[in-house]
Amino acid sequence: MRTTTVRRVLLVGALLCGAAADAQPADLRIGIIGLDTSHVIAFTKSLNDASSPDHVPGGRVVAAFKGGSPDVPASATRVDKFTAELQSTYGVRIVGTIAELCDLVDAVLLESVDGRVHLEQAREVLRRRKPLFIDKPMAAGFADASEIARLANEAGTPWFSSSSLRFAPAYQQFLADPARGRVLGVEAHGPASLEPTNPGLFWYGIHAVETLYTLMGPGCVSVAMTSNADYDLAVGLWQDGRIGTVKGLRKGHQAYGALVYGEKAVTYLAVTDVSYVPLVRQIMAFFQTGAPPVPPAETLEIMAFMDAAERSRLGGGAPVQLRR
Repeated sequence: MRTTTVRRVLLVGALLCGAAADAQPADLRIGIIGLDTSHVIAFTKSLNDASSPDHVPGGRVVAAFKGGSPDVPASATRVDKFTAELQSTYGVRIVGTIAELCDLVDAVLLESVDGRVHLEQAREVLRRRKPLFIDKPMAAGFADASEIARLANEAGTPWFSSSSLRFAPAYQQFLADPARGRVLGVEAHGPASLEPTNPGLFWYGIHAVETLYTLMGPGCVSVAMTSNADYDLAVGLWQDGRIGTVKGLRKGHQAYGALVYGEKAVTYLAVTDVSYVPLVRQIMAFFQTGAPPVPPAETLEIMAFMDAAERSRLGGGAPVQLRR
């Protein structure tokens, strides 16, 4: 009898251990703020569609706050379409307030295309200590970006913001090459369409600025900006004497890429296929660990670079010191 009892105990124990081994962590519940950019569809597909070759496991978009900016055509003309697609294709619940969203989720994607609304939309998320990814641009100006960072630090809420270009394979493979030597300078370029409500490089030029910082790293002290209807040219001086430039394109072929001047070679890096998947992987790792892949100080310097570029443009192109 004793032998039979022992066997039963061992069998039950084995079954329990097997069940524990087979158990997987529950998917994080992810919320979205701002449904006026194609990013919300692309990100949700990667996270929610397990049959997709671009699937990123670990979380699901379960709720969203519509948002939208009536005075920004890129927002007003698209927000209803993307909202309807999230509901019909992915079954995402649409809520009426950001506070209600925070009640339903573990982490938040702030996707509003208009950087002006990011500070106000981030307040409740930061107060509730939900890990927060802020899509480009972090804000429409340096003051708002600094306030977001202050609120996050005060609440102890992890956050990061980045363009998807930072994680483009062409750039990451270059940086991972141990034989590349030191980067001495970079000429980054990319589209730079304009939107009056989000001035200068803050609207679309952020992609090329993020490219510059991905390859150069932080340390810029001043920026001089020349601009006309077709082009922007921002020239940054780094504290160690290096020079990095951003060419914003509004005429001709508007590709992403960078010319890198190095100790050992001059290398051109082209981004021929912009994919959001590498960024989504970084976002999920951040939501799971709370460790941002981009240091907040570097993101704030990127915002300060664009702020200095705009002040230089308004001042006739003279060099302007970065705000700290």
